[in-house]
Amino acid sequence: MVDVNGVRLHIAEEGEGPLVVLLHGFPESWHSWRHQLGPLADAGFRVVAPDQRGYGRSDRPAEVEAYTILHLVGDVVGLIRALGEEKAYVVGHDWGAPVAWHTALLRPDMVLGVAGLSVPPPSRGAEPPLVSMDKKFDGRFYWNYFDRPGVADAEFAADTRTALRKFLYSASGDVPGEIKQPLVPPGQGWLAAMPDPDVLPAWLTEDDLDSLTESFSQGFTGALNWYRNLDRNWELTAPWDGAAVTPPALYVYGDRDPVPAFPGTPEFIETLPDRMPSLHRPPVRLAGCGHWTQQERPDEVNAALIDFLRACS
Repeated sequence: MVDVNGVRLHIAEEGEGPLVVLLHGFPESWHSWRHQLGPLADAGFRVVAPDQRGYGRSDRPAEVEAYTILHLVGDVVGLIRALGEEKAYVVGHDWGAPVAWHTALLRPDMVLGVAGLSVPPPSRGAEPPLVSMDKKFDGRFYWNYFDRPGVADAEFAADTRTALRKFLYSASGDVPGEIKQPLVPPGQGWLAAMPDPDVLPAWLTEDDLDSLTESFSQGFTGALNWYRNLDRNWELTAPWDGAAVTPPALYVYGDRDPVPAFPGTPEFIETLPDRMPSLHRPPVRLAGCGHWTQQERPDEVNAALIDFLRACS
């Protein structure tokens, strides 16, 4: 447990050397990096994976406003210093990716290199994201559903293990058919649109699901509060509109991941090499991989990360 900016964060740690901070997404925990801790440590790095605020054994502030992107970047900055370092490599997946990208954008002096999995570098739209998606999908986009106080919280907590199993399977590369936009069925809950597998995919064990279920034993509200700050984050980051991420960067995504298929995102990804001269290499596209990048394809992700980290050293 580490005290950072008025909250206590639980961390997993392994290895010695330059610091690498691994930031998980939703609905995850430090455990989503279980396949990276050992290999990165063996490659000569000190690897730390926190439960971010609102998750796992870390603190869950009650106020929705305590989960803005500035608070989350502040946690990373505070964590680096609490661990006795001045600089670190920052790697994020899903929601952890925007935190990693914004840490590099706001505090490039502290970031030796930044890698994002699934979610590409930030690009500020013309209007707040919740407003934009509400217009595009008539309020059915999952961000808008998650934004409603208490609604998704209650749905997911009613049967936590089943909810998480559906989440993990439905966004994975194992689901057949075309990638669909994550829309809530009219008049139903979010989970109604998700298949429940009879058998877990090969990359996910019952023990993994046990660990994740335990990490949400206190509910989902802290984690969902991240989504409830999307429009607030849009306002707070206005001073960095058009600014580029300058530390060395890596972007990795699966071609079966629904997130890189969001409206406008495929075109944005194609332009990344022109937008970001700091990219270590063109975006790494993993064939057949879904949303849970480092869990579904650990060997390929580890190889890409180690190559990147060593190139930045």
